[in-house]
Amino acid sequence: MLTISLDGEIYNVELIFNELSIQGQFYDSVSFRNAIDNVMSIRQMARRYGRELQCHRNVSNRPVKGTQILPQCIGSLDKDSQRVLMQWLTRNGPFWEDFQQHAADDWLEYEGCIVTDTAVGEAAYCVAHGVERALVSIDPSSWLTSPLPVDWRYNSSVKRINVSNYWSVNELEKFLANAPSSLLSWEDLATTARNRYPELIFAPGCFEPLKGHPFNKGSADQILIRLGVLNSMKNSFDQHGKRTSEGHTLYQKHFTGAKAWFSDSSDREKDRFAKDLTFPHPTDPDKTIFATWHGKVKTPQLRIHFSWPIRANKPLYIVYAGPKITKR
Repeated sequence: MLTISLDGEIYNVELIFNELSIQGQFYDSVSFRNAIDNVMSIRQMARRYGRELQCHRNVSNRPVKGTQILPQCIGSLDKDSQRVLMQWLTRNGPFWEDFQQHAADDWLEYEGCIVTDTAVGEAAYCVAHGVERALVSIDPSSWLTSPLPVDWRYNSSVKRINVSNYWSVNELEKFLANAPSSLLSWEDLATTARNRYPELIFAPGCFEPLKGHPFNKGSADQILIRLGVLNSMKNSFDQHGKRTSEGHTLYQKHFTGAKAWFSDSSDREKDRFAKDLTFPHPTDPDKTIFATWHGKVKTPQLRIHFSWPIRANKPLYIVYAGPKITKR
């Protein structure tokens, strides 16, 4: 079992509210109001550090008092607090499922319970792919421990991911005060990618096509995650140059199937866009790379073109990150 922890350098940590920590545990209005006030204080503090506390659109349907859900239990809050809370949870977000990275068929569990399609599962999946997430849980609840060990099961393997979890304003502020700032621009994305993924060789101008397009934080995160997969693929070879079991798993999950993150261009695209898919070689000015393999981001349609095949003894070049080239 491989354990991935948050020891060492932390990059661009984003925060997700753990909806599972609302679990019908409140029996009086005072304790509920105090818990909500604490969460909203965390949210306000995180904003001062350039972070938004992301939530799920269905969080308002979690049980607060027995079977009573959140909208039925906010009467103890003043009118302004009610308005701000419900606008956050039901209207404004941000909602992490808009850029959800893990799929409904990913097997993620915590203490034997499935946490797929929850904030806990999403945070763990992102951490496993090199994009840091931390959870914020409500106090009191049964989720007041950190880190939370989440198991990601695939094929016959189990990967343990330790996810940081916060419920105290002071503790989270101590962490954010020393954490690198969030991605705020395409330039931040380029710098982070080059620093984070040493197995990849980035062409000098590969991120230039993103300039001039409105910065999208969710898309930037998705690009980082896909680059993280490529970095892991480059690392997934044994001493004989053969792909490891983890490499085979990554290939099957992300390079095959209709919903694969990575694929080759079609024959028609290769013919029609041959010139556009040919890039200067990053290290040899007398050569070019016909980079038809690409990683995909859907909203908006962005692509990452890279050299193929990925081999143990060959560099893996990233030659393009920007809008989809093969538009019909």
